[in-house]
Amino acid sequence: MASLPCLNCYLPFLVACLGICWQVHGGGGGGGTARREVTIPSLLPSDACSSYKDGVSHNETSLRVVHRHGPCSPFDLRHRLSHKQILDQDRSRVDSLHRRVSTAAKPDQQLLDAPAASSIPARNGISLGTGNYVVTVGFGTPKREQTVIFDTGSDVTWIQCQPCVVTCYQQQDPIFDPSKSSTYLNISCSSAYCADVGASACSSSTCVYGVQYGDNSYTVGFYAEDTLCLTPYDVIPNFRFGCGERNEGLFGKAAGLIGLGRDKPSFVSQTYQSSGFRFTPMLSRASLPTFYYLTLTAISVGDQQLMVPPTVFSIAGTIIDSGTVITRLPPTAYSALRSAFRQEMTAYKSAPTLSILDTCYDLSGLDKVTVPSVALHLGGGATIDLEITGILYIASLSQACLAFAANRADTDLGIIGNVQQRGLAVVYDVSKHVIGFGPAGC
Repeated sequence: MASLPCLNCYLPFLVACLGICWQVHGGGGGGGTARREVTIPSLLPSDACSSYKDGVSHNETSLRVVHRHGPCSPFDLRHRLSHKQILDQDRSRVDSLHRRVSTAAKPDQQLLDAPAASSIPARNGISLGTGNYVVTVGFGTPKREQTVIFDTGSDVTWIQCQPCVVTCYQQQDPIFDPSKSSTYLNISCSSAYCADVGASACSSSTCVYGVQYGDNSYTVGFYAEDTLCLTPYDVIPNFRFGCGERNEGLFGKAAGLIGLGRDKPSFVSQTYQSSGFRFTPMLSRASLPTFYYLTLTAISVGDQQLMVPPTVFSIAGTIIDSGTVITRLPPTAYSALRSAFRQEMTAYKSAPTLSILDTCYDLSGLDKVTVPSVALHLGGGATIDLEITGILYIASLSQACLAFAANRADTDLGIIGNVQQRGLAVVYDVSKHVIGFGPAGC
């Protein structure tokens, strides 16, 4: 593979600004104040897209991440989903993740018809839900900008490509035409990269890939390489991706997906060189090598650690996932969190539940609100003190809900979702096997 003359990756990826900055501390205690008073207007999201200033040095790899339904979204906001629809789809994604964990040892035998009448075993992925966050990158020479879903829960990056042999769904950007890129090249079946993609077949000696997600969305096409442009300073030659000619499912208007998982085909694995970051250990499960596992050891509310045995969190383990909206906890841990939070919020009027969120408050008519602090304690001594927007999911001032939900059982996989990652600089160092969290996400 060619060298990366314009890219000195100090981490396998990513510094993601999701809107609100957090503080991260090493050490044992909660570190934050017990309660935080904020003005009501500060809880509401802005209707204007703030100007983007690249605070990352030019020798670091970064992408600007925007919410699919936020003011900076490149998509038509007249068709954005309601909060209930977002949370309902989030439940579908989590259900799919749990199914994938429970059946990890059972290979998926379903077949999909690939271009040129080939058939390949579909590689089981995960439910995409709404895709929540998207990034805009450039493919090809000259580059063609494509807005793709940002997903740490899958590996294969792909975009829709011409010609669509069977079907391509409607996307906002023009569909990528590989014949117009001077640097595009199909990957041969004999290449080791073809085996890396997991589910592959051949069509006239060209590698064919296929990915089917938990909600039955899928993409099938040719596995290829081309130049990927992240910014004017970050240009990756010979980047491997799927050129999808048969694609269908819940991808919205996005052109495809950028896979940020841990397996060989992912963006992270392809662009990594070295990193000096270290915070909490990155754990692995051999049956699910894509996922970023970490150790959640405890939770604090109002500077008081909840009386939850650490074994409750370790039964099924915890992953961090950009595509899950709401953090999922073991029922035992969530029950303790909910009770402590409700006890601190007795001064506020209760509001109806919202989909998976069962602890909601009516803050309408108030000038200020005081919310107890919530902190997540991780392996290695790292503690994340959440900001208000990582604690409350604000559907409206009359429905502000605790931004956590319970799994069905303590044996279900725990998930740290993207609401709790807003504004956080997240570093995935796959060489040193650590995940870092920093306050420089905004």
